[in-house]
Amino acid sequence: MTMSALGEPCVLLKLGEVVLKGNNRELFEQRLQANLKAALKDIGVKVDVRQRHGVIALFLPEGTGVEIADAVAERVSHVPGLIWIHRAWKVAKDPSTITKAAIELLADRDDVKRGVSFAVRSRRRDKRFPLTSMQLDRSVGGELNDIYGLPVDLKNPELVVSIEVDRDEAFVFTGGLPGQGGLPVGSSGRGLVLMSGGIDSPVAAYRMMRRGMRVDFLHFSGIPFSTSESIYKAYALVRALDKFQGKSRLWVVPFGKAQQSIKASGQERLAIITQRRLMLKTAEEVAHRLRSAALITGDSLGQVASQTLQNITAQDDAVDLPILRPLIGFDKTEIMAEARRIGTLEISELPDEDCCTLLAPRRVELAAKVADLKQIERRMDAEDLAVQLAGSLQEYKLED
Repeated sequence: MTMSALGEPCVLLKLGEVVLKGNNRELFEQRLQANLKAALKDIGVKVDVRQRHGVIALFLPEGTGVEIADAVAERVSHVPGLIWIHRAWKVAKDPSTITKAAIELLADRDDVKRGVSFAVRSRRRDKRFPLTSMQLDRSVGGELNDIYGLPVDLKNPELVVSIEVDRDEAFVFTGGLPGQGGLPVGSSGRGLVLMSGGIDSPVAAYRMMRRGMRVDFLHFSGIPFSTSESIYKAYALVRALDKFQGKSRLWVVPFGKAQQSIKASGQERLAIITQRRLMLKTAEEVAHRLRSAALITGDSLGQVASQTLQNITAQDDAVDLPILRPLIGFDKTEIMAEARRIGTLEISELPDEDCCTLLAPRRVELAAKVADLKQIERRMDAEDLAVQLAGSLQEYKLED
């Protein structure tokens, strides 16, 4: 029986924006490594995470099957900070073994049987290796061409055989999974997402996680004048997003009675903006308790009446914390496409009794004046009410 030249399966991770960092790059890399280890904590095998220059290699215990390696690759593909995830093979670092491994890698592949065009692309991180990258490309490519008869296409190949020569070993692989890009979660502080059951706020949360921010989720429920449906939906959305950061927390504030007070104020056209300001004031109180440095919403400029430039400005006035709006320049089609990609769209489209439907006037003011809103808030004692609402906060823990 001939011994395989492919060696052991492993996973090779390509860093994105992190490699552009200067003197603090090591801090970002350490955060990314910690996030990877946390994501793989319950994968079933011990994963050895090794940092290389611009690359992270995940080595698995000897004898680990391809299925586990594939599961590791899939799991880390959700971790922000990576641009490519390659399910690779660790092989001995000599030209002959690398060539044999490449030949073995293409054996019995359907696309090879169809005669697809191919190219070999090598990268030599260890400059002591006897062949240059171009020489390795030609040597391995020539052997593959002789054995499989595949046409070579160096510009637009249908199949790329990648070889990377590192310090202690070489890696051989084809294809890969696209990563999330961005920065490692936890490298940009903490934020609090105002989480509705709609399409926009989960996407906004994802965009900020991708920028390195760890987020908590705050949901306003219509209880006691609505059912718990919206809470279940928010919970499902947070579970779907948890794969990007881990240890997510959902907090819920019963908001129905506060909405009744707003409705009783008699300012129908200003009711929605008044409600939004009260939500923001409450969120600010909660953020202080959770040590979050910013609030995050799914606002998109002009999408609905409450999101005109004037009304957004009126909402900013309600709080001192910065309000981050990562979707401000997105249109609905773009937001829906992103929601579909990250796995939240189907959940968001489920019917529920959202708290905002309890306060839906026939007409909404398109250019609310801050002075008018503050007058309503004085009558409601909005500042004290926000503190009371924050005091009614409940945590819904995600089940393992």
